[in-house]
Amino acid sequence: MNARFRISNFDPEMFYICNIMEYNTDRTQLLMPEYGRNIQQLVEHCKTLPTKEERNEMALAIVEFMGQRNPHLRDEENYKHKLWDHLFILADHNLDVDSPYPILTAEELITKPRKMDYPSLENEYKFYGKSILQLIETAIALEEGDEKDALIQVIANNMKKSYNVYNKEHVQDDVIFRHLKELSKNRLDLTGLDSLDKSKIYYATNRNNSSSNNRNNNRNTNQNNNNNRKNNFQNHKNKRR
Repeated sequence: MNARFRISNFDPEMFYICNIMEYNTDRTQLLMPEYGRNIQQLVEHCKTLPTKEERNEMALAIVEFMGQRNPHLRDEENYKHKLWDHLFILADHNLDVDSPYPILTAEELITKPRKMDYPSLENEYKFYGKSILQLIETAIALEEGDEKDALIQVIANNMKKSYNVYNKEHVQDDVIFRHLKELSKNRLDLTGLDSLDKSKIYYATNRNNSSSNNRNNNRNTNQNNNNNRKNNFQNHKNKRR
């Protein structure tokens, strides 16, 4: 008997008729209420089957049925593994079947995960965040050159943004340069610049923005000229009429 035929023998209406006179307080506790009592009873019946072959066949059918009843689980990673874990939880970890995944034990279920250490920043500039510190270490490791200079300037610009978000006030560039020098332990130094506005990145960005603005302005001027010519031509035609 295949799994699909076996699962069809369990009619939800028959379960309702058989249990209609029972109080919930007289029934076994639902180990996972989201699956309902019918699936729990299917699992209980699976445990009573005499041969392991029959139990394996029915366990596969129950897992398939559980997936159909909870289609949202398909969007999760390793959802099949999760369904098999739920099957053993419903069986109270007392089901002798062959599982395609490691069998979840009761001890594993109650074991608390290891507490993760909260990342701590050992400096007074915590508002810059850990990513800035990682970028600083990356910049220190780079060889001298344009790539390193560009990364340092990117770091400084992002530090300025973070500072303004945290302090809600305008910050002078020399403050950012001083903080960068302290965080890098004097290995990154922009104090030779008067301001971030004089960095290569700023000029390159502004040149691109300026070129783009000029193109847009020229395009708008040409479009206005064309519209004016069309209007003059139309007015001339109207006068001749």
